[in-house]
Amino acid sequence: TIKINKLLYIKQNKLKSVMGIVNGTEAKPHSRPYMVSVQSDNKHKCGGFLVSEEFVITAAHCFKEGEKLTVVVGAHDYTHGSCHMDVKFYHIHPGYESKSLLNDIMLLQLHEKVNKSKNVNWISIPKKNKDIKTKVKCSVAGWGKKNTKGAASAKLMEVDVTIIDAKECKKYWGKNYSTSRMLCAGGRGGFCQCDRPLVCNNVAVGVVSFNELNNCNSPKLPNVYTKISKFLSWIKRHLKKKC
Repeated sequence: TIKINKLLYIKQNKLKSVMGIVNGTEAKPHSRPYMVSVQSDNKHKCGGFLVSEEFVITAAHCFKEGEKLTVVVGAHDYTHGSCHMDVKFYHIHPGYESKSLLNDIMLLQLHEKVNKSKNVNWISIPKKNKDIKTKVKCSVAGWGKKNTKGAASAKLMEVDVTIIDAKECKKYWGKNYSTSRMLCAGGRGGFCQCDRPLVCNNVAVGVVSFNELNNCNSPKLPNVYTKISKFLSWIKRHLKKKC
């Protein structure tokens, strides 16, 4: 059943390394200069996005104990012609729960500051904690699988999605959905797995968290995102502190 698939996804989520945009189109090269490829052993693992000259937001479930991640900035095709950055500190939200994926957010502090350019820039995040209105048109972008069993794309893909009412999301996902800390969106496309921002009106409002297991093409459940505005004080504290 769908419920069983969802629970299986949550348990297996950290083991999955394939990801991607479904039913989307290739983005105009460098039209999203905030996008980064988070890599392990020079292989794309997750998407992330710059929120300052030295900080990247991604999901906490992307980190594996003992693993060394690097960040590729300025990429359209992440396999070549990009700048690799080392990660200095991993700031995983202290309330992150790996089983339920509650508080599924992480800040990667880069070892060096990035140089702002046409291909490299950061994106705004919400200024205060508030809900995104239902039916607002947003977008997600990322690399990787384009359908459940398809081949991966090394080029950045994007797709439009629509915000779904929080109470409806709660009905779909049950106790694992937090109306205050998560939001969800759906449409003709979305993501397979892993992390990229949910962008509404040029502001990053969500981080990809989880979806329906093995059914990217025609999911019966909406995609779920960590709600960035809920974590503003935590994010700003780290951005100011600069360990």
